[in-house]
Amino acid sequence: MKNIATKQFSILSDHMDVYDFLLDIFSQDRRGGVPAPFWEYALVSSWMDKSYLHRCRIWKEGEKIVGFCFHENPVSDIYFSLREGYEELAPEMLEYAEKHMPRTDGKQQIVLVGNQREFEQADKAAGFEKAGGYESLVYDFDEPLSYPLPEGFTFTESGSVDPAKACECCWRGFDHEQEEGPWNGEYEYAYDLINAPHATPEYDIAVMNGKGEYVCYAGMWWVPENKLAYLEPLCTVPEYRHKGLAAAALSELYRRLRPLGATHMTGGGNPFYAKIGYKKGIEWSFWRK
Repeated sequence: MKNIATKQFSILSDHMDVYDFLLDIFSQDRRGGVPAPFWEYALVSSWMDKSYLHRCRIWKEGEKIVGFCFHENPVSDIYFSLREGYEELAPEMLEYAEKHMPRTDGKQQIVLVGNQREFEQADKAAGFEKAGGYESLVYDFDEPLSYPLPEGFTFTESGSVDPAKACECCWRGFDHEQEEGPWNGEYEYAYDLINAPHATPEYDIAVMNGKGEYVCYAGMWWVPENKLAYLEPLCTVPEYRHKGLAAAALSELYRRLRPLGATHMTGGGNPFYAKIGYKKGIEWSFWRK
């Protein structure tokens, strides 16, 4: 007989245990839910609303975490992580999410990752319907990734990425400049990222032009426990796109991380990933009432 208890998430006392739980249940088909860096990256990012964290809930058997319900961004996007052997908790976790997790304009969306079949069944039983999704591609390190860096550009040396330059590159690379104006020089939030408990900024890479400006940036969260090279973020400033810089940056990450034991690297749903050799990856699906 399982003796399951619940508690509300507290960032000050629970984060490290939740991170270890996500490491422990990781699988390449994401049956247990998102990889651990997905959660920590959100927690230390400036774009995530932290005011609802107290609504996230932990399920435990004794001292062992077996389930976790949480939001990311927007706060109305709800995720689940569940340890194998505790699939019967899925309906209870979904019921909690419906009643207590935040909503935006009265609406809520369940986000399922990979092979979370028990939550698909619970969603359908509760009246949710699938409302879209996408596939996030993955690169298998059994295949070499070897796109060259174009002439006139250089990589930053290991462990030498400048947070301020990386911030400006991301501002421009994610098109904020066109939508919100020039970068304002605010880079303090970058130190939240590089000081996260499990961040590995020593593996980040930036591509520099001849003036030393960052024109492409690839952040890397190396997870040795899962042999996972977790790519977050990746961007190229608009005037330097379609020159092969991002492909070269990912090739350099491959060269640096494969000797450490990495077996695969995350990507995204952009056609760019398939073009450079990423294969079939993880399905993300959205469920709504």
